[in-house]
Amino acid sequence: MKIIRACFIISLFAFVGLGLGTVVYIYTQWQKPSPLKEPILLEIPKGYGTGQVSSLLQKASIIESARSFKWWCFFHSGKANFKTGWYEIPVGLGFEQIAELLSSGKTASRKVTIPEGRATWEIAGIFANSPFKLDSAKLDSLMHSEAFANSLGIKAKDLEGYLLPDTYNFPYGTDEQGAIKILARANLKLKDELQALNSPVWKELGDWHKVLTMASVVEEETGLPQERSLIAGVFMNRFRIGMPLGADPTVRFVFRNLTGPIYKSQLASNNPYNTRKFTGLMPGPISNPGRLAIEAVLFPDTTQYLYFVAKDDGSKEHFFGKTLAEHNRYKEVAARNRGER
Repeated sequence: MKIIRACFIISLFAFVGLGLGTVVYIYTQWQKPSPLKEPILLEIPKGYGTGQVSSLLQKASIIESARSFKWWCFFHSGKANFKTGWYEIPVGLGFEQIAELLSSGKTASRKVTIPEGRATWEIAGIFANSPFKLDSAKLDSLMHSEAFANSLGIKAKDLEGYLLPDTYNFPYGTDEQGAIKILARANLKLKDELQALNSPVWKELGDWHKVLTMASVVEEETGLPQERSLIAGVFMNRFRIGMPLGADPTVRFVFRNLTGPIYKSQLASNNPYNTRKFTGLMPGPISNPGRLAIEAVLFPDTTQYLYFVAKDDGSKEHFFGKTLAEHNRYKEVAARNRGER
């Protein structure tokens, strides 16, 4: 009997000791910073609970013990409301900081800049070379899908002109559709903002599509902020009197000839985007204009100028003229600036 009692007491002490050891181990884990050696990205898939997240953290070497983290979450349930997404995990975090980060919904993002005046195929290339490495062919297909454009609330045959240039923080894991939606929604948000300003030019041109179409030409003709409204005024003057806009960038758009000489055969093209040959606006934008070019169209300078030509003196500025004779004289000056005469 004494032997049985002794064995029972020894077993009890062993059990208690083991339990205390486990408690001490778990509590010690709660106090330790993450063993992570360098920041990593971690995805919390949809529907993952505490146990799955704990295992995920241990597998990624963010914590040493999944069991310890599960117990921490059990005793701190109000601080463990994990949200789906990608998270950038820095080094040195404790359990509470890890739980706070994964419950914050502040998912990892990557910055991508879309410059003003880029055509859709150029934007596809920017995304293909971004940290997301998106599929340029899939992007191009989506950007030129009338059905996809309509699904975004855009009544156009494609999304040329409707992808607002800016610097964006895209959530990590953004796919082709998601990236395009972010740019298109920013464009439509700007539309609502600018429409509320009641520009008479908006009514004159007819709708947002035509505003973007004119703005894309202005965007391509000058990169100088001080010239945008004046060049917009020249194009509006031409539009009002039925004179061809005469913008070479519209011809370049047709042939995707962004640099280099424009050939006579291209200038003679019967493509409706050829504003050197046809009057009025093209069927749609030739690039994606930025906010400043759009505002320049909606609020252009009041001017009598009908012509402009690049000075070609390194300033990137233009000569402006009221008559063809004046314009031709400026063309001669520009040719001399280029060293041609």
